[in-house]
Order: sequence, then C-alpha cells, then structure tokens
Amino acid sequence: MRVHGRRKALALAAVLLAGASGCSGSAGGPPSAPSATAPSASPAASVPAEPEVTLEEAAEVFATFAATDPVLRASGDLRLAMEYVRDAEARLTAVAYLSSAGRPPRHTWGPPTLYVPRFPQGTASPWFSALADRDGEPTLLTFAKNDDWRLSSATRLLGPGGLPEIALDAEGYATAVADDDRSITIRPQLIGPLHATVAETGTDGAAAGLIADGPYTTDVAEQITAAREKAKKNGFAYDSIFQAGDYPLYALRTADGGAVIQYALSRLTTTTTKTAEDDYIPVPESARWSISAPVLRRNLRLTEIHTYVIAVPPSSAPAAAEVVGHAGALVKATGQ
Repeated sequence: MRVHGRRKALALAAVLLAGASGCSGSAGGPPSAPSATAPSASPAASVPAEPEVTLEEAAEVFATFAATDPVLRASGDLRLAMEYVRDAEARLTAVAYLSSAGRPPRHTWGPPTLYVPRFPQGTASPWFSALADRDGEPTLLTFAKNDDWRLSSATRLLGPGGLPEIALDAEGYATAVADDDRSITIRPQLIGPLHATVAETGTDGAAAGLIADGPYTTDVAEQITAAREKAKKNGFAYDSIFQAGDYPLYALRTADGGAVIQYALSRLTTTTTKTAEDDYIPVPESARWSISAPVLRRNLRLTEIHTYVIAVPPSSAPAAAEVVGHAGALVKATGQ
C-alpha cells in the first residue's frame, strides 16, 4: 500500500461502511534500537547508509493495513480490498469475499513484531515480515513492494512451538536468505517442489525424509491415496496434484543459522466419471458458492491455494525441515 496515498481509499471504505469501527488491536512500532555510541572523530569513520526499508516505514505499512483491513471487509468492497493484496493472498482474499456474498470474516489485529531485512538502497522489490495476532492467533504476514506496499502472504502459525527465533542485528534488522543459499539443508528455491512431492507421494517418494511427516505433508499423501481408491470403487477417476507455481517466497535467517521460509502451493483435484452417466459426482459444501448444483455428471475440478511457513535447519546440523505455519482455501471450482 502507498503509506500516504492509500488514505483516500481508506476514507472511501469508511464512507461505504457508514461509521463502522476499525480493528481493536493497535499496531506497535518497531523494536527499540540500541543506543548509538558517540561517532568517532576519525575522518575514516563513515555513517552506514539507511536501508531501503526502515523499521519505521515497515511499522507504518503494517499500521495502515491493520486499520484498513477490517473497514474494507465490513464494507464488502472487493475492488478496494484487492488494492491491498497480491500474489497468493490476492487469491485467498478474493474467495473470502466471493464465497461469503460480500461478507468476509472481519479480523482484529494485535501489535506486530517486525522482521525487516536490511536491504541496500535501490533494492528492487523489497519486502518485510511481521508476526502479529490475527483474531488471537499468531500469524506471519509478509508485505512486498513494487509500486506500492501490498500484503503478499498471511499464514497462521501452528502448534506450541511457534516461529523459530529470527536473527536480528544490533539495530533490530533481519537478514534475508537468498533463493540459492546453500548454508541451509534445503535451498529456498527448492522448498516448494519438494513439499509438493512429499504431499503427493508421502513416505515412498524421492523427497521422503527431507520434510518432516505431518498433517500438511505425508498425511495429505495418505488422504490422496485413500480418496483415489474410494473414487475407483465408485466408478470415478481421481487425482490431486500440488504445484509450486510462480508465487514469490520469502526467507529469513534464524538465530541457529537456519531459515524460516514463507511460500505458497496450488492444489488441483480432479474427479471424472468413468462409467454410466448415472454415476454423479457430489459437489462438496466448500465449493457450493461457485457451483450451485449438488452433483455433476461428468467432471469436477477444484483449485486450492495454500501458504506455508517452514523451518529449515542449517547445513551444519542437518534434519528434516518442519512446517510450522499453514493457511489455505478453495479458490476455484468448475465442472459439468
């Protein structure tokens, strides 16, 4: 979002809402930086250049979003809401409006802990992450900038472990991990394809052991196998595949030398009749906002978008990467 230019959109949303209140949580500022020491009088001393994204700017971006999001959702204006999101979050936001007839869930936001990489001046497409409670649940958000700041991903953290400790420098800035970084057990650019493989093939696939077993990896593969067998008995052909696609990923260095990576996968599930036309395909309740018929005669295609947060150990201490965050929804349903 343009931190200042989006004020007009917020005002318009407020008019549409006719006086609805904003979010209950207040956005906190950036973590306090240590007190600066007195500068040296030496002519060789230099002042470090200000990073492309400062902690103060990141705090204002989050505060603007946290104040705007509940107002837009209460107004039901999808067009305005789409000006604040991009990438996987754009798909998930759109379906939140479309599947609820313009009455998407309204969120409350707590104050953030900011993880802002120290990007050098002139960096193209900078980004930063923020950990904040959404409706009382810890959620990792990542905002990315081209012409303006938009929310790229929002993923709920799982279990009691939460987010591994993020490494911060003396001034409170984080470190971005490059896509091809080899200091961690799985390079960020490979995490999506490997996760897709584990979700499809489980413990028998080539990627087994690289990502920990669990409800978003090997358990999904078992569910796909069971659904395929059930469909076959009922006269259907069934398949479900995951793809990394071209959604961006974001990686932050952790205190132990590993990384936390936020990324997205799409899932396409297809069911097709193989026998007589009397073998109808039931349409799940989650798709009835898009397909009104309770059954289809020939085929059903369901597209989901899932975002994940995964903790990847450093290469010096190899172990399976572990999914620590997930969010997702059905975003498209077609058939006949």
